Parts: sequence; C-alpha cells; structure tokens
Amino acid sequence: MPGHDLLLEYLTQYFPIVIFIGISLAFGLVTLGLSYLVQPKYPEPEKLSVYECGSEPFSDSRMPFPVRYYVIAMLFVIFDIEVIFLYPWAVTFKQLGIIGFIEMMIFIGLFVVAYVYAWRKGALEWD
Repeated sequence: MPGHDLLLEYLTQYFPIVIFIGISLAFGLVTLGLSYLVQPKYPEPEKLSVYECGSEPFSDSRMPFPVRYYVIAMLFVIFDIEVIFLYPWAVTFKQLGIIGFIEMMIFIGLFVVAYVYAWRKGALEWD
C-alpha cells in the first residue's frame, strides 16, 4: 500500500524523539530508585522537626498571610516584565526610528503612571 509506506516514513522521523523520551524517563526512574535504596534509613527527631528558614516556628503554619505580600509580589513581577521590554527596544533603537521612540515613550509613560498609582494607593508600603 502506497499510503502505508508514507505513514511509516513519517513516523520514523519521530523515532529519535521517542528514544529521547524513553532515556529521560529511564534516567529519572533509575536515579529515584537508587536514591531510595542508598539513603540512610534512620530518622532522627532533629531531622523530622518542623522549621521555618532555619529557625523554630512561632505560630501555626496554616495562619493566613496578609494580602499585601501577594500584592507586592505581583507588582514586582509586572514591573519587572515591563522593564524587560526595554532591552529589545534598546538593541533595535536605530532601526525603529522616531516612531519606535515615540511608542516607547508612551509605553514608559504608562509605566510611570502605573507606578505612581501603586505608590499613591500605598501598595508599595511594607508594614
């Protein structure tokens, strides 16, 4: 069958990928198995104790965190990603010309407006 040969030729192109996935899975399973077999089996109270960043915990671990921590983290990620856009613009600045410069100034202006808004709302205060 002519279609069968074409399908077989098409599938043989994926054979290296199947081999790579198989080797990766085997490597992962073998290293997990070896670490389980080789690890020491004597749990000590000090090893099993609960700690937070190397110090003793001072409250319940299920205590809710203030939302402020998440707001600060999200603002950091948002502003960090916006700053990353400046690098490709700086690299291609000469090719973009005046239009690219104006567009980036609008982008930076919006960035500054968002920063001032977050600052005025008190989102950057760490209490």
